Amino acid sequence: MARMARLEYEGAIYHVTVRGNNRRRLFTDDHDRERFLEYLSDCVKEYDVRLYVFCLMTNHVHLVLETPGANLSRFMHRLQTGYTIYFNRRNRETGHLTEGRFRARVVEGDEYLLKLCRYVHLNPVFVAGMEKKPLRERMRYLRGYKWSSLGRYTGRNEWGFVDERPLMAMVPGRGRRQRAAFRRFVESGLARSDDELKEAMQVSRLCIGGDEFRDKVSDLYMSAVSRRRRPEDVSLRRRARYVGVDQVLAVVARQMGVDVRELRTRRRDSWVRAVAAYALTRYGGLTQRETGEVLGVGSGKAVSKQLARLKQSSTDTILSALLRAVDRELGKSAKA
Repeated sequence: MARMARLEYEGAIYHVTVRGNNRRRLFTDDHDRERFLEYLSDCVKEYDVRLYVFCLMTNHVHLVLETPGANLSRFMHRLQTGYTIYFNRRNRETGHLTEGRFRARVVEGDEYLLKLCRYVHLNPVFVAGMEKKPLRERMRYLRGYKWSSLGRYTGRNEWGFVDERPLMAMVPGRGRRQRAAFRRFVESGLARSDDELKEAMQVSRLCIGGDEFRDKVSDLYMSAVSRRRRPEDVSLRRRARYVGVDQVLAVVARQMGVDVRELRTRRRDSWVRAVAAYALTRYGGLTQRETGEVLGVGSGKAVSKQLARLKQSSTDTILSALLRAVDRELGKSAKA
């Protein structure tokens, strides 16, 4: 069965969910959660994304965001790759941390967006063991839950990478009264179910909204698909394709004639890790800081120095030949 195409356009608002592979935990402790939010903050700034809501659960994450640059796939690739590298290194694991694809549905603004954000913020109290507890106890737990953006809206914490202005503009009042009104709106979902939102979330795999909005998104989706020959991720703008970290390292090791483990070992007067850094940033889509974590270099600044030194030595005949071989192999994979 062909995968659902990914619909991307400027100004689209999405409800994104990321789940652990085979329902595994995404976070082992609060340190993991803090690092995930660091990556999220960096990616929001780098890709100029407007993050409205987030909620971290044990084995999944909810995000509600807007992409003025029609770059959801690149944003999510960087976020998931960076955190997976950190998580695997910290826990001495390998392989996929999250499911193969994140799920993203376009959201209609105003009423549906506001109700969706309430739904996301209520996730911590709708889990097994919590949803049947007394209302007052669930309310107390929700107000104390640290790992969501609700505190940004109620004034409990900063989370400066969250843009609360569009949602707060839909709530009456100003200052403390407005924040109190938003909190009451969210907590009202503890006592009654929003059947209209639940129905809207079940009707379409593409979007969350009313009938007219669903028809509009469906037409946009079919138009985008018809312009592409392959039933894969579809964007209304061209996007880069990246190669997996393990594949990049395997190609570099083969072309350099070394074991993959040597790519993480410091050796005097060796180009091995510099070539690996070049390949990871160009074909793996990693930042220099993420590349440093993969190779055990220490920092993004150290990677930057290696890349600069590699560029200065591009006249070396043997080195140039190795780089061309790496480019040919990884270039084919990036186009596949």
